[in-house]
Amino acid sequence: MNANGLAIVANGWRRFFSGIQVADHLADGEEADAITQMNDGTFIGRSLAIQRLKTIAAKVAMRSSTIMILGETGTGKEMLARFIHAQSARAAQPFIPVDCTAFSETLFESQLFGHVKGAFTGAHRDTLGFVRSANGGTLFLDEIGELGLSLQAKLLRVLQERRVVPVGDALPKPVDIRVICATHRDLSAMVSAGAFRQDLYFRLQVFSLNLPPLRSRSDDLILLAEHYLDRLAQLYGSEPKRMALPAAEALLRHAWPGNVRELFNVIEHAHVLSDGPLIQLSDLPVPLSTGGFREHVSSDLNLEGVERRTIIEALKRCNYNRTAACNLLGLELRRLNRRIASLKIELPSKAPASAQVESVTKPQDSTVIS
Repeated sequence: MNANGLAIVANGWRRFFSGIQVADHLADGEEADAITQMNDGTFIGRSLAIQRLKTIAAKVAMRSSTIMILGETGTGKEMLARFIHAQSARAAQPFIPVDCTAFSETLFESQLFGHVKGAFTGAHRDTLGFVRSANGGTLFLDEIGELGLSLQAKLLRVLQERRVVPVGDALPKPVDIRVICATHRDLSAMVSAGAFRQDLYFRLQVFSLNLPPLRSRSDDLILLAEHYLDRLAQLYGSEPKRMALPAAEALLRHAWPGNVRELFNVIEHAHVLSDGPLIQLSDLPVPLSTGGFREHVSSDLNLEGVERRTIIEALKRCNYNRTAACNLLGLELRRLNRRIASLKIELPSKAPASAQVESVTKPQDSTVIS
């Protein structure tokens, strides 16, 4: 691309993201990635799980309660946080996202709480820090589980007192912020292991929202893909593209271990390579276009195998007492006997008398336990 083309693209980025607020303490040249910058507070999804989540999120947004968003990496936790901010009375105020994995603990304290001039070598001016930059708005702490224990204690004090003390200062500064946190880690397990403060854990767990992975949101997949295509078209000043059927089918077959973030990267890749109005199968990255990189399903995960192992486990737990196993499985005794015979489950020779299987001729039932 020549210099003129680069200038056009750069201008397009600037126009498109002109409304995004950036804290004044960010380092020169620091940029969010494209998927974050393209998020304008819209949270896309028509699946039942997402509709329920949006309903709850919209209710919570009208309060100033602290929110914890849980979900796998790449599921769009920041998108949900921005949606909550956009639905709140703080929507016109800053939304400050903070990646808790991006800084060392020493540097992060200054970035989070700010510092005064001369507080340390290189501190040539006062800075607000992330917390005060979010004053009146929302502070989003992504991957909160990565914070060290000493910073956890200081964050707890901020949440309790709504005041922050910049590094090198002695006077607390009042702040009015709404805090939204996110993590893919099990914080309760971290509390048990002593890696996360219990008092901070309960302070953050006022409302907890679970964001499902993309693989369980097949109803949303093509909708999200077309949303990203629309945004890319807006970004580059071109006509929106759509998915050809073979390409859409390839997206639906994929397991999406990287969730929404992976989907955006795939769509951006296809958008760049596509020459026409439709995204073709050949425009997708090689693993998808060739049918590779699918979620591996072990051969022992067939329905009959799962059912057989479930019945055996239930019998073992009940010391091979069929009546007790029926209660555990929610089955009638006759049906359990048929399944034991059909699946050729062998009972130990010394099993209790009540565990002996009644003879069944020509077993017909091959349905899975429900």
